[in-house]
Amino acid sequence: MKRLRILRRWFKRRFGYARLLCVGLLVGLAALRVADPAPIEEFRVRTFDTFQVIDPRVKTARPVRIVNIDERSLAKFGQWPWPRTLVADLVTNLTGLGPAAIGFDVMFAEPDRLNPAVAAETLRNLDEETRAKLRVLPSNDDILADAMRRSRVALGETGLPYVVAELDKALPLTGLAMLGEEHPQRFMLEFPGLLRSTPVLELAASGRGLLTIKTERDGIVRRVPVIMLAQGVTMPSLSFEMLRLASGSDTILIKSTDVGISSVAVEGFAVPTDLHGQLWVHFAPNDPSIYVSAADVLEGKVDAETIAGRLVLIGTSAVGLQDAKTTPISPVMPGVEIHAQVLEAALTGQLLSRPIWGALAEFLSAVILGVAVIWFAPMFGPKSLVAVGAFFATLLVGTSWYYYSQQRLLIDATYPLLSTTAIYLTLIFFSFAREQTQRRQIRSAFGRYLSPALVEQLALAPERLVLGGEEREMTVMFSDMRGFTSISETYKNDPRGLTELMNRFLTPLTNAILDRKGTIDKYMGDAIMAFWNAPLDDNEHQINACEAALDMLEQVDALNRERQAEAQDGGHAYIPLNVGVGLNTGTCVVGNMGSDLRFDYSVFGDSVNLASRLEGQSKEYGFPIIVGSNTALAARDRFAILELDFIMVKGKTEPEVIYAIAGRRDIAQSGRFQRLRNLTIEMLACYRSRDWQGALAAIERGRRTDDARTLELLYTLYETRIRNFQKDPPPQDWNGAFALLTK
Repeated sequence: MKRLRILRRWFKRRFGYARLLCVGLLVGLAALRVADPAPIEEFRVRTFDTFQVIDPRVKTARPVRIVNIDERSLAKFGQWPWPRTLVADLVTNLTGLGPAAIGFDVMFAEPDRLNPAVAAETLRNLDEETRAKLRVLPSNDDILADAMRRSRVALGETGLPYVVAELDKALPLTGLAMLGEEHPQRFMLEFPGLLRSTPVLELAASGRGLLTIKTERDGIVRRVPVIMLAQGVTMPSLSFEMLRLASGSDTILIKSTDVGISSVAVEGFAVPTDLHGQLWVHFAPNDPSIYVSAADVLEGKVDAETIAGRLVLIGTSAVGLQDAKTTPISPVMPGVEIHAQVLEAALTGQLLSRPIWGALAEFLSAVILGVAVIWFAPMFGPKSLVAVGAFFATLLVGTSWYYYSQQRLLIDATYPLLSTTAIYLTLIFFSFAREQTQRRQIRSAFGRYLSPALVEQLALAPERLVLGGEEREMTVMFSDMRGFTSISETYKNDPRGLTELMNRFLTPLTNAILDRKGTIDKYMGDAIMAFWNAPLDDNEHQINACEAALDMLEQVDALNRERQAEAQDGGHAYIPLNVGVGLNTGTCVVGNMGSDLRFDYSVFGDSVNLASRLEGQSKEYGFPIIVGSNTALAARDRFAILELDFIMVKGKTEPEVIYAIAGRRDIAQSGRFQRLRNLTIEMLACYRSRDWQGALAAIERGRRTDDARTLELLYTLYETRIRNFQKDPPPQDWNGAFALLTK
């Protein structure tokens, strides 16, 4: 008995009953995930729905058109089904417009009831001669079949929950090839029955595929089968069959493993699927622009550009024909548009997929996080536990969102999150109860000796601060207020007013930098030092830095308008604020710099020094934003960039080409900027080749063109240099670089 008590105390001290309970809870939750009942799956897919609502597919192209049997077409040509001769006219007109392939999202399961032979037997009061003439006329189905033979047409067929008839073995089927599992059919969705089109149309069609769209348990379409089994026949979907026709492939390749299907491919296209051969559809909102009225096609009102080279689906959005579905982002979407969305996503490479390793990763993450929470959570107090729980929840959701938004992979965060949360809440409860017990004990033991504040205080362990740095390519910015001395003199008797002005000046500039993913390094009086691509990676750091610089100029203009209005209302002098900005991109060292007692996260290197010197030169060249060559090279397609000079910076051995940013793309595309840039290029070429007269002539033409006097300081600067060089020519080995006299 004594040993049992000792063992119990040891277990309670080392492990605890709360941990034991949570281990049992973790095992139960793991078993629930393995079973994966319908409610668990539904919760998972609704999370994926939320992702699609937040970030639906953005169409980058429209390679699909829908010929819509809409209300207007039905009103003009009569109720559906139309005579097959009218459908033949539709196919013929479309074929003449040059589509890549045509697919029917409608069925032709029975012969046309308006075939001439049928009319000969069913119409009353016909004489025998008329009946005989009708009997020898080609059937409407034959006419449609002839039209289909002259095009690439895929017929839609339907999977049924029952068998309607024995299949005709003579009718053609799509060729299949298997890679991996020899019999992947055991993984496919299966329909007991298959409803096909009439034999004459089946034989005339270039392809055939199932148009059946199966909804989930809650009635929402999320996945569309790409390959299926219907009445023992392996059939592609209508959309994938159209891809096959467009690619010119004769065979569909099914890639599978011993656990399920991984992808279905034709030449040029590989579509990732789930284990059952279903494609997760990456939906875009309803797009009326891809619809073409069938009436317009029949009347020849559709131009070839609308159809040529595109995949064309013939279907309906008419309410009376009841082909409406619900998708994650749309309560009502015609079934034919779902086929179109599948084709668009495949052709533009915007597919969603749920990787085979996804379920295992979710299971392992839940188990690992559960074990981590069970082991480490009792070591924390309630507040720390809440912070850690929030961190892991953010990590799980953020990881799931990252894979969706960046990789287009569907990774479920709900199961690991719910599993870990259940364990976490259980431990929270026990931790809270334990904390309350400890507090009562502390109050009882130390209440008479210590103040209540000290008794209640939690001891927090500060994180260890580590000095260090890393090399990475970065874009560095220096900005400075122009004429700060003159402005500050007007506030010499109002230091508080000067402080308020500085805050009004620095706040919008800071926001402009932060909004463009920049990091503020430090403030130096009226100057700001900032950088991009640290601590977080920024693949467009040069672009974002240039955007921030332009935003800063806009913010300063807005502030000047406010100050001018205030000056007019207050009757005092108004001095506008101006800012100079220098940007440079290069390899820098960034990290915690300082001592072991105090340090800052900062950056240093030659590229930083050059950015500072470029900012100082902005007033000399007459442009508020001057950038180095690396920055200009990365941003050349997005901004109006003007080459300024080839300079030798004091303290450096290599010269640097510097540029001005005069605006965004709209400015760059303007005729005025193009003319000024060309004249500046001509002036610089003459200048560097010692053609002083040619350079001066280019300057004069530039002045006549530059009615806004934007480049006047630049022209004056070069004119002064050229006059000096005419008197005192540069040495023979001069390479066109101008040495800056100051740092």
